[in-house]
Amino acid sequence: MTRRTVTACVLSGLVLASGARRASADPALPPILKSVGIDQRLNESIPLDVTFRDEDGREVKLGDYFGSKPVVLVMAYFRCPMLCTQVLNGLVEGLRETELTIGKDFRVLTVSFDPSDSPKMAAAKKANYIRAYADPQAAADWHFPTGTQPSIDRLAQSIGFRYAYDAESDQYAHAAGIVVLTPAGRISRYFYDVHYSGRDLRLGLVEASQNRIGTAIDQVLLFCFHYDPTAGRYGAAVMNFVRAGGVLTVICLGVMFAGLMRGERRRRSLLSAMPGAHANGEVAG
Repeated sequence: MTRRTVTACVLSGLVLASGARRASADPALPPILKSVGIDQRLNESIPLDVTFRDEDGREVKLGDYFGSKPVVLVMAYFRCPMLCTQVLNGLVEGLRETELTIGKDFRVLTVSFDPSDSPKMAAAKKANYIRAYADPQAAADWHFPTGTQPSIDRLAQSIGFRYAYDAESDQYAHAAGIVVLTPAGRISRYFYDVHYSGRDLRLGLVEASQNRIGTAIDQVLLFCFHYDPTAGRYGAAVMNFVRAGGVLTVICLGVMFAGLMRGERRRRSLLSAMPGAHANGEVAG
């Protein structure tokens, strides 16, 4: 990675509904982000025959992790300096809010999409998250496979996960999200962002355990992209998203304040109209 760039999270202001225009069609996006996103491919199967290596260096097939329980799939790379960590942290927090447990009720796969990631790096990452999840028994059913580019491509394409390598920063641009799969390896549901409600995760896992397929959902994608600390700014398109978020926040606060003021005026009007009300609007005792 060059000294001029570090990774940052970028919230896209585009709402991408099923059938709506894709991020790649938006001219305001930086060129690298036009090829990045997550396409919902509900009810499609992932390639269970594709091979990876687990965190112990053993060759495994994706099918080895399926058959009896639903699976939460996370695409991440282990040297990612920001967004992948936020996704995994959010997943741990969400899972700890449910009464379901890794191993007993479901499995988790965190698959690296960087072919340079090694089983040693995977083992270190796994140890961190097993500690964070606070259940040592989860280690038997939370795995961190690494693989070759062809294996990664087959899996990523099957779930609609589109990412891009940025040679200047030696990092990957990618979007945040996780996928819930049925015990047979069919895509049941997508979750976006870096915060996952325990209630939503539970419902998604129960649904997948019954081989049910969810419906397509609207998505606001959070991108991982680079920031130039020397210039002290994001790219122009990124700043447009940041400004849009600030304007939206101000608008929301203004609407909320206006609603409160209207409610207060109505309350005073009702009180003043009541028999025996004081001049200041309070009801007489």
